[in-house]
Parts: sequence; structure tokens; C-alpha cells
Amino acid sequence: MKKCLPILLLLILGGCKEKKIDFSGDVPVKEKDFIAAFKPLPLPYSLLDTNINSSADSLSMGIKVLQQFIPDSAFTIILGKNRKVTIKPVGKIKKEKENYLLTLISTKSESKLVVFVLDAKSKFLGVKELMSSKDREDGYQHAVSINKEPTFILVKEKTIKETTLFTRTGWVYNNAGFFMVVITDSNEDPKKQQIINPIDTLPRKNKWSGDYIKDKKSYVSIRDGKDLNSYTFFIHFEKNEGACIGELKGTMKVKSATTAIYTANADPCIIDFNFEGSEVTVKEQGSCGNHRGIKCFFNDSFQKKREPKQKTSKK
Repeated sequence: MKKCLPILLLLILGGCKEKKIDFSGDVPVKEKDFIAAFKPLPLPYSLLDTNINSSADSLSMGIKVLQQFIPDSAFTIILGKNRKVTIKPVGKIKKEKENYLLTLISTKSESKLVVFVLDAKSKFLGVKELMSSKDREDGYQHAVSINKEPTFILVKEKTIKETTLFTRTGWVYNNAGFFMVVITDSNEDPKKQQIINPIDTLPRKNKWSGDYIKDKKSYVSIRDGKDLNSYTFFIHFEKNEGACIGELKGTMKVKSATTAIYTANADPCIIDFNFEGSEVTVKEQGSCGNHRGIKCFFNDSFQKKREPKQKTSKK
């Protein structure tokens, strides 16, 4: 009997080992296990765009795991309609009232570093994209730096003729429930910075589709949506000689023959669109500080740009 005791002890100890948690999304995951999957992130923390894919843990999660704690509307802000993704934890910043979960979300063509904010009871509060593997397409090197507050500092820089041009923007999650800009620092001339319209190539056949211009640095681009009652839009404006910038891409829903509205579940920003003749007026109703500087607002009128006439070939 004494000879059997070591074997029995080994069997008992083996049976007491923790069962491996299934993060595939096929079964529910407990809140404590989900949060524990994100290891504490040592602060200060920094990451270059060239290292974005090596920033994450080896653990992979199915999107259905995150959807237990994070609404689908938050994924729509980051991914659009695409849900074929690979998700990996990068790290966790634990504060008294909230947890910041840094997450790498990858599709076949792009990887994005995202931060989700949850309260102490793991209720979703907010989301912000910090970096994309496609950011370098603008000719800059991009980086993310995070301090202990935490402030998320997004940096882009490039060297031209032995001069390094840079722009640094600091974001924080505030008590009002959204991310806002708290600091900007740049040695670039805002008049020379290139504005990229991300929806420029989309169809523009419907009634309100087109480009509405105020000046070279302020415009509203509107394209056809999934049906006649929705439109995809992109707003960019610059005020005070580039000292205050606003930018927002989203979907507006038609309310009447002359009005539409932008609203999203995971975004406190609400914008009204009013169409009169060839002019659109945008007016900010909700808290849109996540998409603009502190001292400027999405309140302005824009004139529709005439579409160039297509040349017809003579037979």
C-alpha cells in the first residue's frame, strides 16, 4: 500500500491542475478569466508601427469572446462590417475605476492596435484605435507611447533633407465617457500637411452624394450607403490656421427630405446634417471631442462642388 501512495498523490495533483480556458468563442468565458488574459502592461510603454504584429501575446481569442463584454458597434467603428479577424491580447492598464485593454486585431490585409475601456465591473465604456499597420502609407513612421496616467500619445515623423518633421497628439479617456485630445505638438506647417479622403473612390450616384467644400482644408465628402436611407460620410476641417482640427468618418441616416443624422452606440458624438439646395450644414449635438480639438466644433456650412462633365466620344 505504501508503494501505491506516490502514484495516488501524482494522480490527485494531476487532477487538480487548472483546466485550460477555451478562448475560441465556442463557449462562454468568465469575466475574471477574460480580464486575466490581458497581462499587466509595464508603463511607460512604447511601440513602433514596424513592431505592431509582434506586440501581442501568443494567445488568440475568437471575436465572440470579446462580444460577451464589448458591443458589436465598437467593432464597427474599428472594422466596419468585417468580422473575419484574429484577436490577441497585448496588455492591461488597471486603474481604480477602469481597465484599459490593449488588443491587436488583425485581418488578412491589416493589423490594428486598439484600446478598449471597461469599468471595474467590466462594463464597456469606450474604444480608440491607436495604430494601424497601414499608417506608414502616408510616408511617416508612426509610434504609440503610453504613460502612467494613462495618456496615449500618437506620434508620426519623417525626415526630409536632414530635418525631422513630427506631430504628437495626446489622448485621454475622460469622465464624460470618451477619448479627447489634451495635447498637440508639431513642427510641421499645417498648410502643407496632406489630407487623405478615405472614401473618395466610393460610388456617388445618390441624391446627396458628392463633395461639399468650404476651403481647401475643410470639406464634407458624402458617398452612397447600403441603401437610399443611409450615406457614408467623411468630414475634415481646420480652423485657426490649423491650430484646431476635426475629422470624422461614419454613416448618416436619413431623417426627412432635407435632414440626416450621425449617431453610433459606442460614440457620444451626434451630428445633424441639413441639406438646402446645393449646401449642407452640419451641427454638433453630442460630445464630439473624440474627433476634434478642444476649441473647435463640427458647426459649419459647405457648398456642393460641381461634378466635372464626362466627355462623350463621337461615333
